[in-house]
Amino acid sequence: MQPNSNYVYPQIFWVDGCTDAGASCLPAPPEAPFPPPVPDRRRKPRNNRERRSVGFLVMFLLILVAFTGVGLCIFKIFRLEKELDEVRESASAEHIPPALEKFTGESEQSLRKEVRKAAHLTGNPAQRDLPLEWEPISGHAYTSGIQYRNRGLVISEPGLYFVYSNVLFRGSACDSQVLSHVVYKRNPNSPGSLVLMEDKGINYCTGQRMWARNSYLGALFKLRKMDSLHVNVSKIALVNFEESKTFFGLFKL
Repeated sequence: MQPNSNYVYPQIFWVDGCTDAGASCLPAPPEAPFPPPVPDRRRKPRNNRERRSVGFLVMFLLILVAFTGVGLCIFKIFRLEKELDEVRESASAEHIPPALEKFTGESEQSLRKEVRKAAHLTGNPAQRDLPLEWEPISGHAYTSGIQYRNRGLVISEPGLYFVYSNVLFRGSACDSQVLSHVVYKRNPNSPGSLVLMEDKGINYCTGQRMWARNSYLGALFKLRKMDSLHVNVSKIALVNFEESKTFFGLFKL
């Protein structure tokens, strides 16, 4: 069978990415996607308020460190001064130079001067009966080597003591009663009490007006261990208990 020469065949077109029909073209590679955006890691500048806060914090820490150093220096200085005062007091009390102490070989404890036994008591208005009650601590009152017990001063070491007592009596009207001021002692090994000093006042006021009378007692006594000294008055209501007006004490010679 012969083909029909009068038959018109349809046109066929080849489509590719090349513009030149005579050259062979390779397929185009796929396009790469765009890379992701890189985040901005640069630190944002702080505002003025944050900068001020940081500056104040740094300044506060520097000031705190400076004051701490000054406080430590002052503490060390006071400590050194205290130690120096103690050394001076011990040296002045012993009156022994260091060179002599080396030759004698005596210990520091044996050379230390004994504390002087003394006591000074002041008036105490909170009392209702006798003997008089005293204040042993507050104000000018103190005790050193002497005990204050049961309203009296108790002797712990026998010896020669100077004992004193002062009482100020006062009133708003004169009734001519006898004023009595007595210092006496007791001892558990001896019965009763023994009067050491006594003062009596009569005719100390006239008329219906305010009056005042001071009574002072003081003398040397040889006291035994466990002796307790006390003070009596004729009437508690007439006593002025100010610490500079009414007091009681002793010291060992």
